[in-house]
Amino acid sequence: MEYNPDRWLMVRLSNDGKVHYRVFATWAGGYLDADEWKLNSGVTQLKETETHYLFDGSSGSVYKCEKKSYGSTGYGFGVLNNLITKSLDQGTVIDILPEKTDFISIVYV
Repeated sequence: MEYNPDRWLMVRLSNDGKVHYRVFATWAGGYLDADEWKLNSGVTQLKETETHYLFDGSSGSVYKCEKKSYGSTGYGFGVLNNLITKSLDQGTVIDILPEKTDFISIVYV
């Protein structure tokens, strides 16, 4: 399955010295539909085009993320902040990577 989010963020999850990366994706719902979000299963590989990053996930999905759409909706930031807070109770730290991150140089697996 390929997902094309309106906005996206890369997050780093750390727990007991283990680190992995996930795409936090959001879609603005508009007038009749609710906003949506997804946290992918974990990035395994990255491909790059001139305008997009294509993040392969461990579940087989691909997130096609437009380079200029890094960020989130207000709703998405609220959801992500809630996930960050709850994850601390389980010993997991979630960090949002800065927009200027060199996503190509990250070792995802």
